[in-house]
Amino acid sequence: MDELRRQLREAAEAHRPDRERMLARVERGMATSTAGPHSTADPHSAAGDLHAGRHRVRRGVLSWPRMVLAAVAATGVLAVGGLAVAAIAQRPQPQPAPTATPSAAPDTASPSAAPEALPAPTSASRAPSASPHRSGSAAPSASPSPSRPPATRPAGSRTEDGPLWADGSVDPHSTDSWAQSNVTFKTREVLTALTVELHVPQTGGVKDTGHWQTMAADDFTATVREEGGVLVYRWVLKAGRTVPVGQQVFAGQYGHNAGGRDAGGDWYRIDAATAGGRPSVWGDFARTG
Repeated sequence: MDELRRQLREAAEAHRPDRERMLARVERGMATSTAGPHSTADPHSAAGDLHAGRHRVRRGVLSWPRMVLAAVAATGVLAVGGLAVAAIAQRPQPQPAPTATPSAAPDTASPSAAPEALPAPTSASRAPSASPHRSGSAAPSASPSPSRPPATRPAGSRTEDGPLWADGSVDPHSTDSWAQSNVTFKTREVLTALTVELHVPQTGGVKDTGHWQTMAADDFTATVREEGGVLVYRWVLKAGRTVPVGQQVFAGQYGHNAGGRDAGGDWYRIDAATAGGRPSVWGDFARTG
């Protein structure tokens, strides 16, 4: 179809009507219609030929406008045909739909450059194993703290030092298999530091059952532990706290084997601080009641 349109367009552009040639053809046609054989020997024949010639001339004359009109019509048809061909050839042809050509995308935007998806975590890549046998950075298992060596019992007793006085006794409410040891002290000055210790050697079945003090429990850090075969109760006054002038009691409670218990090896010690010094007292226990 495109080739046919191209040929029609070229034919229309190359067409040029030849007017001189067309007029020459018209003249030749007129000459043929007017020319004919005639004889001068027979006047009647000549007259007849003249009459016939007039008719032929009239017929030829009358046919001239027709021939001119036919030539003009032919010229018009050719011209119209050429214009039609030119119009067809010059008619804008529909452009084919452009084929989308993907432009080259940068490597960073291409799907092939996308990072690979990370694999789903497996049981080996989740939370670390809590097995105690796992080696590496696992937190070590808690182990009991080593026992402290027993504090050395001071020789003799010192129940008074400066503003501080103290005494140790077994509470009269103790029983055949249970006891309470009381450490009582008095101070004539405000204490800015205080540590009270009660030492109960293991004589058979000795086991802590509780402790208390007359001062507020929040003022002290209290611990109970066995150190070198001795059950030690310890109270330490917290920083910034003070002990007023007066009397205080610190008591440790423990169970033991039935049949009574000898408290001859029990002892206490008190270390304090005042504005003017650091008094210390210690002593043993006597059963009261």
